[in-house]
Amino acid sequence: MERARQSQTATKRKRIFLVEDHPVTGQGLALLLNRESDLMVCGRVTTAARALAEIEAAKPDLVMVDIALAGRDGLELCKDIAKILPELPALVLSTLDEAIYSERAFRAGAKGYVMKQEPVEVLLGAIRQVLAGEVYLSEAMRNRLFQISMTGASKNGTSDIDQLSDRELEVFRLIGEGLGTRDIANNLRLSISTVETHRTHIKEKLGAKRSPDLVRQAVEWVHTQNFKT
Repeated sequence: MERARQSQTATKRKRIFLVEDHPVTGQGLALLLNRESDLMVCGRVTTAARALAEIEAAKPDLVMVDIALAGRDGLELCKDIAKILPELPALVLSTLDEAIYSERAFRAGAKGYVMKQEPVEVLLGAIRQVLAGEVYLSEAMRNRLFQISMTGASKNGTSDIDQLSDRELEVFRLIGEGLGTRDIANNLRLSISTVETHRTHIKEKLGAKRSPDLVRQAVEWVHTQNFKT
């Protein structure tokens, strides 16, 4: 009888799949979520490349995705999930500036964006909100979007980075992490010529006249964003 009760309780818990490339962070999240009576971690991977197959096998109720992953980033994974598993919600958990990344995450198909600096209670509330079929956005971002809608101000006017496409931003990040064109091509499974084209477009949009100027900007930006290099 007791075993049956425990099994019934386990089936009521919502299953969370983690895509997080820092082992300590991933383990900490798993311990945190498994302590909740209504949540449990059903799987964990460190790269977007491995995620889809394991997600499909684990059959989670929600996927938590970091953005700054090795190789393909979390935004690309969110797009894949939205395309291949459209009923499965994704929640982004990241250290990266939500003013830059949250709108991109929502466009990619995510249903929520939480900064890792937020208290545990905020994260748990966001998870449960997304599981309930709602969208989670921080109060700061709600206020920012409200102000934009009221004033008619352009979101893109706040930063040159906003002009970059998701793929260009991904290439820019990898440049800032010290990767050369060939390494970026291998990481993203793109041709070298495609990466070179992205670099050219990035230089034009950011006003970098020479490649060393672009590298300097990328390194400085990655540093300010607290990317895990």
